[in-house]
Amino acid sequence: MKQLTQNLRTGELSLDEVPVPLLQPQGILVRSRASLVSAGTERMMLQLAKKSLVGKARERPDLVRKVLDKLRRDGFLATFQAVREKLDREAPMGYSACGEVLQVGAGARQFEVGQLVACAGAGYANHAEVNYVPRLLAVPVPPGVATEAAAYSTVGTIALQGIRNADVRFGETVVVLGLGLIGQLTVQILKASGCRVAGLDPDKSRVELAAVNGADRPLVIEGDRTEKEVLQFTRGRGADAILITAATASNDPVEQAAALARDRARVVMVGVTGMDIPRTPYFRKELTFIVSRSYGPGRYDPQYEEHGQDYPVGYVRWTENRNIEAFLDLVAAGTVRPEVCTTHRFPIDEAETAFELILSNREPYLGVVLTYPEEPGHDRATETSRVSLATSVAAKPIGTVGVSFIGAGGFARSVHLPNLAKLSHVERRGIVDASGIAARSAGKKFGFAFCASAEEEIYGDADTDAVFITTPHSQHAGGICRALAAGKAVFVEKPLAISLDQLREICRACRSHEGRLMVGFNRRFSPLAAELKRSMAGRGPLSVLYRCNAGALPADHWISDPAEGGRILGEACHFFDFFAYLTDSAPQTVHAAAPATQSADDAMVTVAYDDGSVCQLAYTSTGPSSFSKERIEVFAGGHAGVLEDFRRLQLHADGKRSVRRKLVRADKGHQAELTEFIAALRTGGNLPIEFESLVATTLVSLATLKSVQRGEPTPIASLQSEITSTSS
Repeated sequence: MKQLTQNLRTGELSLDEVPVPLLQPQGILVRSRASLVSAGTERMMLQLAKKSLVGKARERPDLVRKVLDKLRRDGFLATFQAVREKLDREAPMGYSACGEVLQVGAGARQFEVGQLVACAGAGYANHAEVNYVPRLLAVPVPPGVATEAAAYSTVGTIALQGIRNADVRFGETVVVLGLGLIGQLTVQILKASGCRVAGLDPDKSRVELAAVNGADRPLVIEGDRTEKEVLQFTRGRGADAILITAATASNDPVEQAAALARDRARVVMVGVTGMDIPRTPYFRKELTFIVSRSYGPGRYDPQYEEHGQDYPVGYVRWTENRNIEAFLDLVAAGTVRPEVCTTHRFPIDEAETAFELILSNREPYLGVVLTYPEEPGHDRATETSRVSLATSVAAKPIGTVGVSFIGAGGFARSVHLPNLAKLSHVERRGIVDASGIAARSAGKKFGFAFCASAEEEIYGDADTDAVFITTPHSQHAGGICRALAAGKAVFVEKPLAISLDQLREICRACRSHEGRLMVGFNRRFSPLAAELKRSMAGRGPLSVLYRCNAGALPADHWISDPAEGGRILGEACHFFDFFAYLTDSAPQTVHAAAPATQSADDAMVTVAYDDGSVCQLAYTSTGPSSFSKERIEVFAGGHAGVLEDFRRLQLHADGKRSVRRKLVRADKGHQAELTEFIAALRTGGNLPIEFESLVATTLVSLATLKSVQRGEPTPIASLQSEITSTSS
């Protein structure tokens, strides 16, 4: 299928052939009929992308602070590469569309195949022939509403949510400041609500359109004269509410809103402008300033948008979804006519021309609509689930390992894929991601033969010898079992599993298919880790202290989703594997406790090993990001070693001068683990980590959670017996 993408580093647009996105249980696949270009928002996105790194930094100072923290912790090279990788990818364009339902997920049965729906959301309602849309971001189009009008739903809902925030009442006087797309729709909805409306804009043609759309006092902005006319229109009182729907870097709209407002009026920011609120006029009139959050309640909540968890109507009357419904009802009644805003229509094949028009300003424009070919009965979803990226296909050389990837997220792109590209005797076969654009972007950059959205494309590829799984944690176990059943070797990013049931299934699959499996426990492959281990060899049981200053995660981060198992299972397993590496021993018991006032993932964990070693992990999310992340202290037989952030190592011995090592950049063993994994596959040798050790490390993670819950030590043998007794 065709999809419009933007390179985040250069701002370059391209219309690409990408795999159709994968249907998820909580959503639907939609074949587009029309999508609306939000000229203001998307134009600003393109302009930002075209700026230099310095220009981007000025626009996003919040991200600059994160970069500086990483610079202090990881050094210049690692930080530079991370920033470059974030920018060197393609992103989808668009967020307002209408189309026909192609497929329905198990959790979205309120929809039917063939139904016309309006779709919302960046990353979902894209300028693409087919989109995956979560169920609460799609609404059935009422009878009589044209496809083009329904494509305006997202922008119309933004206007509607701004009006709700303004809390306007019948008969009140409202000023709409900025008469672009959202401003024009705001005027229409306000008139439908029984308000008296003044529409202001510096562009005369837009002011004239506002008059057609029902504005009682359409005005071209002309300094003091405008203020006098608004004051006259409001019978000398000032406006009851001002909705700022402009898109400009200037602070003028915020300042002008104060001049136009009555005492204790409401000012609502719907658009994007400067926001330096002048204290004196806002203070003297005791104005209320509100920033309207896009489409309404539910926006930016992954539980609502991605997982379909609706808010009870008795507590939250107007959500994103219900706002879209309300807007479409206005269109169906003929009260709101979004199609009058359309100035240009382009077929999707000419999408780049549409954006060139917007960027060049070579002629007036307002509503720019992209149209898509109607193909009744033709399901492109099954036709383009796989896209070839190679210009020619040659036979795989003897001794070469064919590698495919499932998951093309940030970690795969920034770590595994660049490291894999450095290895010889590797052929990059297929790369799969639920998002077709993510698969294509990574596949094209790293030289894969094909990209796809369905895992089956990889399992059925005869030239794929090994599958890398870098999906969300909850999906690891299922992917491992399916890949082993297909006869593939597996490299899975940590964790191996997030439950005993998953671990049991993996053990059964490994026995049934004689599979070769490795987990990405990379820290044991660090050169400084190897030196630390050598210095402690033969000195008896170890005492190990491992501190991880993990840092807090945003509430909407995918790892924070309870379905993903949490951070003890998802990250602390790294450190439990490191204990196994240092001790070369099996764990016996786990005793863990969590601070009562901290996050559920914070824990102090003590692990006792068969050889008498005792290892303790302090895992915290409450430290500052500017502080070092990881520090390991090891003591045995009169010797001590301190490894900090896998960049600095100190070794101490009685009566001897300490040995200090420092690397130019942190090396956590990512390159070395891939080198050893591929070498083992090529030679048929043993994998670098024994399967029994992978299982034991996973059991330590699970035992940690059980120990925290019960407040007592958890023997590893009790969990081991649960696996062996039910998986045989």
